[in-house]
Amino acid sequence: MKRVSNCILRDQGQVLMLKKPSRGWWVAPGGKMETRESVKESAVREYKEETGIDLHSPTLRGVFTVVIEEEGKTIDEWMLFTFYAEGYSGTLLEQSPEGELEWQPEDKIKELPMAAGDHYFFDHILKKDGLIYGTFVYSKDYRLLSVQLDPE
Repeated sequence: MKRVSNCILRDQGQVLMLKKPSRGWWVAPGGKMETRESVKESAVREYKEETGIDLHSPTLRGVFTVVIEEEGKTIDEWMLFTFYAEGYSGTLLEQSPEGELEWQPEDKIKELPMAAGDHYFFDHILKKDGLIYGTFVYSKDYRLLSVQLDPE
């Protein structure tokens, strides 16, 4: 099972987003955890690699299981650990190796093209306190089939 971490960074009503070229979807910067790396270390490292930004005091705000299924059978599954931060330092990369970086107004996030499940956790993390747990089941072509959320 893959383990992935990301972080939602908010600053003055804006969120730094990454537009992935493969689908044209916007995401919170992040990526795969490395061997022996904690979820927090992964989030900080991946964020720096993708944006040039050093996160200050990111806090875990979401733990999700993401399942890809075909004809009712699981063909892929991973865990996603989503952090949240407001403090940072460093200089934003002019060009990320992973796509296009852009500060987006937080009230426009819901209008951005992204994986359908991402809208759920962005909404919770930007509007509510506490940790949220969930499971998102997608088809092979990333159509959201089911959502199960458990806000703490």
